[in-house]
Amino acid sequence: MATYTITLNERTSSGKALIEYLQALGLLVKKVSPKAKSSYQRSQEDKQAGRVEKFSSSEEMFKSLGI
Repeated sequence: MATYTITLNERTSSGKALIEYLQALGLLVKKVSPKAKSSYQRSQEDKQAGRVEKFSSSEEMFKSLGI
């Protein structure tokens, strides 16, 4: 048995009709929601994209922020 993954727009009439058709055929239809990224994953992406600054002290950070 093979597994296929398709992306459908459930809000359209054709998307709804296809889901109903597949269910009528007895095929197993599962809705999969995208997995949210953890804060660690987002921080690593920020680091790789260059959106992170390093400071040697809190005074240096506040100076950079203009506080």
